Amino acid sequence: MIKDNNIYIRPLNIEDSLEILRLETENREFFEMFSMTRSNDFYTMENQIKRITKNQESMLKDQEYNFGIFTNNIDKLIGTINLFQVIRGSLQNAFIGYFLDKSSNGKGYATESVKLVVDYAFNELMLHRIEAGVMLHNIASMRVLEKAGFHKEGIAQKNVKINGIWEDHQVLAIINPHD
Repeated sequence: MIKDNNIYIRPLNIEDSLEILRLETENREFFEMFSMTRSNDFYTMENQIKRITKNQESMLKDQEYNFGIFTNNIDKLIGTINLFQVIRGSLQNAFIGYFLDKSSNGKGYATESVKLVVDYAFNELMLHRIEAGVMLHNIASMRVLEKAGFHKEGIAQKNVKINGIWEDHQVLAIINPHD
């Protein structure tokens, strides 16, 4: 568990499957504005258990690190954050992604969780660089990343297909200050 003032993050386990299903189901429409449309099969306990199991295996293989975001005061799952496409060798790079419950937006939780994951990535995983891609209309997410120390690098045109449309993304990155 990695803790801050208002939230903590930790890898999800099978016991969290009901809570992750609740989070995904309650925020389906909101999350799909920024991600691909998911089939109804995604919103089942069986699928969530498979996802958590796969995520645990990916973490052991140093490929991907998935965390739940929980509030300190009521210990409630309010989002997820992950480092994915971890590349070792001469790059020492990963991408960051996160989703936060719609009702928890605007309270600083996303910024806190990004800072916690960046600290983990640089000090525990010894990564050199973390990148993010944000749809151009998602100004709030860009602000989250900038508050966490990321800088804008450019626009990746038609970078990710979301809900059938190739979307441009603002590329942001942060470099390990110890390198």
